Amino acid sequence: LTYNAQPALMACGGASFWVLKKLTGKNLTELANYLCGHSLGEYTAMTVAGVFSLKECSQLLRLRGKAMQKAVPVGKGAMAAFIGADISTILDILKQVQSFGVCDIANDNSDGQVVISGDLEAVENAINLMKQHGIKRAVLLPVSAPFHCRLMQPAQLTMEKALNNLEFQQPTLPIISNINAEPETDPNKLRINLIDQVTGTVKWRETMLLAKKLGVQKITELGSGKVLTGIAKRMIENVSILNIENSADLENIL
Repeated sequence: LTYNAQPALMACGGASFWVLKKLTGKNLTELANYLCGHSLGEYTAMTVAGVFSLKECSQLLRLRGKAMQKAVPVGKGAMAAFIGADISTILDILKQVQSFGVCDIANDNSDGQVVISGDLEAVENAINLMKQHGIKRAVLLPVSAPFHCRLMQPAQLTMEKALNNLEFQQPTLPIISNINAEPETDPNKLRINLIDQVTGTVKWRETMLLAKKLGVQKITELGSGKVLTGIAKRMIENVSILNIENSADLENIL
């Protein structure tokens, strides 16, 4: 369930960073110029950057998970990944399924990988339209709720209240936001970004394009999985890209 998975994934990402920091003897500003995180990973980035504490982040993500789960009854919502599709094609499909319910772009992940989210019937109809739009593949995702769409409005209100009651500190490094793919250091803007993120699109493709524009030389993915490493490798040339998921990865990097 997402209210268990979210704090757990944050803990994996945070642990990877804190071990890396300890073993290299370097602080965050010596290891990186920018931070970003995909969806709940944005919370991990803010914790690492000192915007709020590990305890505060754990409590926020537990609340976020519960609020997201509660926002939509089990079985009513769905998410689907479209492979080999561009944003404009997906937007055309979404217009065609409006009558079946809410259906929004949840993640603009990379060139050719877009995730949609919304009412189950609308998502299923969007998948059925795949072939006539020349899309290679579309699959329903095994998720417990339809994240990053308008159905998450009740969860957004819950998070807005919690985030407004929390004091945000200045981050050690600029954090590239999911909602607008822009580097941010202003604590109030970071707060607004997290609130908007609940129902908004995760603009990861734009984040990778920004990394390219900024002349980033190295990208390191911290925590569980290698999905973001794969996206970065496909989208950015002549950049050192690696991930730290376990002790073997860490030893190789050191």
